[in-house]
Amino acid sequence: MTISVGDRLPDATLMTMTADGPNQLSTADIFAGKTVALFALPGAFTPTCSAKHLPGFIEKSAEIKGKGVDTIACLSVNDVFVMDAWGKSQGAGEDVLMLADGNAQFAKAIGLEFDGSGFGMGVRAQRFSMIVKDGVVAELNVEEPGAFEVSSADHILGQLDGVSA
Repeated sequence: MTISVGDRLPDATLMTMTADGPNQLSTADIFAGKTVALFALPGAFTPTCSAKHLPGFIEKSAEIKGKGVDTIACLSVNDVFVMDAWGKSQGAGEDVLMLADGNAQFAKAIGLEFDGSGFGMGVRAQRFSMIVKDGVVAELNVEEPGAFEVSSADHILGQLDGVSA
């Protein structure tokens, strides 16, 4: 079943890179007591993800955080080393938390995975974005296959006007 607005995010473990190496983060670590703009994409270094999706959130990070968002997080079904390298190559810095869902555990738990095996990609996260307040989904935007509209930084910015932070 796909997660919906008003649902609490399930417990899952994601990975991020720190100065000391790979680090596990629970969904509680990421979302508890915070307002988080989370966006997910099919893969690091893929065309739309690298040209539009991640760069939009990096470019608009100050504006998004200025509307009460504590953390902007990018999630992909890639390993932590790939997510770290991609974040560095895109200049994400401290603006966007790069989260690796290497086994698609989180994507599956929220019902937003897809099978990209036909393209040699295995199970991946669908392209989506959400605003999460203290672990509860306040806004959810799931793209149609091949589309890039409702998961963009600009779309999230518009939604933040309607979500009290």
